Amino acid sequence: MDNGMDKKNYNNDLTFHERVMMGIVRAAENFKRTQSIIFKRYGLSFPQYNILRVLEASKNGQNKISVVGKIMLTPGANMTGLAKRMEKNGFLERKPDPGDERVTMLAITRKGRTMLSEIENEKNEVIDQILEGIPLETKESYLETTKTIIRSTTRLQEKMLG
Repeated sequence: MDNGMDKKNYNNDLTFHERVMMGIVRAAENFKRTQSIIFKRYGLSFPQYNILRVLEASKNGQNKISVVGKIMLTPGANMTGLAKRMEKNGFLERKPDPGDERVTMLAITRKGRTMLSEIENEKNEVIDQILEGIPLETKESYLETTKTIIRSTTRLQEKMLG
């Protein structure tokens, strides 16, 4: 099987820690690709699905576009384009914040909630298959480890950016 990399012409010179971090990145990318296959069947991209999830979990099914973008780690310009397309497809509504008309609020629609409900079982089955055979203790440990890495990288980014 050709995966696009001729191992004879490639010398992996990553340090052990780099290999650990790259393993996490590759696992995350593979997960996103797998989930994206499901979401595409429903007319959604991975980020669009996540916007719906964030809105569904927000008070009254709505939140500021900037807050949704911060939760998703998505820049404002990208959020605006995603939100416009999703509004056009009837998954959410964009409206001004009553307290500050310069602020855009996003609200999930009934169609958006229905879409999440339709996707739920298939999405969960695939996640269960991915994690099948991994002991609960290992999964709990991995979750704690990834949380620690996220906190460390967040602190380091803040320090680096001043």
